[in-house]
Amino acid sequence: MAKLTRYLQNIGINGITKETQEKLFCAKVIVMGAGALGSGVIMNLAALGIGQIKIIDDKVVDEEDLNSQLIHKYKNIGRAKVISAKDWISDFNPDIKVEIEKTRLNELNYFNVIENYDIIVDCFNGIETKYMLNEIALRHNKILIHGYTQGFIGQATTVIPGKSACLSCIKQKPAMLEIETYPSIASANSVISSILSQEVLKVLMGGCELLTNKLLLFDGYKTGFKIFECTKNIACPVCKDIKEYGKIQI
Repeated sequence: MAKLTRYLQNIGINGITKETQEKLFCAKVIVMGAGALGSGVIMNLAALGIGQIKIIDDKVVDEEDLNSQLIHKYKNIGRAKVISAKDWISDFNPDIKVEIEKTRLNELNYFNVIENYDIIVDCFNGIETKYMLNEIALRHNKILIHGYTQGFIGQATTVIPGKSACLSCIKQKPAMLEIETYPSIASANSVISSILSQEVLKVLMGGCELLTNKLLLFDGYKTGFKIFECTKNIACPVCKDIKEYGKIQI
C-alpha cells in the first residue's frame, strides 16, 4: 500500500487503526459529479487515502464554476472537469488510482460505469439524475451516499439496498421537474461534502452509525442541523420489489 506515514494522524481517531487505513487504500469509490459537491468529496477522499476513485462528469470547467468548485483551477477553464479533477488528485496524492469518464450517465450506459464499485457518492446536481442513481443503486446492490445542496441549505442520507429507506421512500420524485439544477454557495457545499465523505469512511470502517433511515438537513443561513427519522415505505415504487441479497454487510 501507500506509505503509511502520510496517514499517521488518522490512526487512533475513533477506532481507526493501521488495518483500517489499509482497508481505505484498498477501497474503490465512485463519485458521480465533479462540480461543487463532487469537488469537496474528491478532496476529502483523497486526504483519507481512498485507494481508487472513479469520477463521472460530462461538463467542462467554466469561470462561473470557480466560486464553489474548489479543485478546479483558473487555468483549467474549458477543460473537462474529470481531467481537471484527476490532475488535482495526482498533484495532491499520487498514490491514488483515478479512473475518469466524461459522459452523461443514463439508463443505457451506466452498467460499465458502476461495475466493480460498491460505493456510489451522489454529487450530481440534477434532480432527475439523483432519482436515477437511487434506482441504479438498488437494482445492483450498491451503497448510495446521497447529497444535495441549494443556496445555503443541503441534505444527506445513506441508502443500503434491502436494509434501509431509499431516496424515493424518503421523498417521491416530483411529477414535474421544471428546473434541473440549483446554485449553491461554497460553504454549504463544503459542509455537505464533508458529511458525505464521513459516510464513506464509516461504511468502510464498519460498525458505525450511518445516516441510514435518516435524512440530515443543514441550514447554513440559520446555522443549524436537523435529522429526520425515516422508514422504508412498503408502497415505494422503487424498492418494494428489491430483495435483500445479503451481499452488503454493514
